[in-house]
Amino acid sequence: MANAKRRRVSSPHVPEPPPGTFSRAIQVGDQLFVAGMTANSPSGIEGGDSMYDQTRAVFTKIKHLVEAAGGTMNDIVKMTGFITDIARRDDYLRARRDFFTSDPPASTLVEVTALAAPGLMIEVEVMAIVGSSRG
Repeated sequence: MANAKRRRVSSPHVPEPPPGTFSRAIQVGDQLFVAGMTANSPSGIEGGDSMYDQTRAVFTKIKHLVEAAGGTMNDIVKMTGFITDIARRDDYLRARRDFFTSDPPASTLVEVTALAAPGLMIEVEVMAIVGSSRG
């Protein structure tokens, strides 16, 4: 790992943040670190006031970034979710299941009072080991 190169990972399907603020994803060797993703988009909040639909939008962005790094969703080994209403966690969990076909990653789910923009209900950050789910 001492000689592993650090590179920024991006996808044309995930809007880039303003320059100099943060990176959506950084890959070092086979490790991928994905910043907290929300349902925010240039046209507003994807999924409106539906926890299920916002969660699907978040995991779709994560999927695009993991694939841009050469991996699959099953390469995700650790996930932290932040939601604004823990009573709606079943919608979050239902949407999350749509994206994993093997054992789910080690996960933490935390209720928070607010996220970066009004109307956002969920933010998820992940860590993946690219290629780890292949035979």
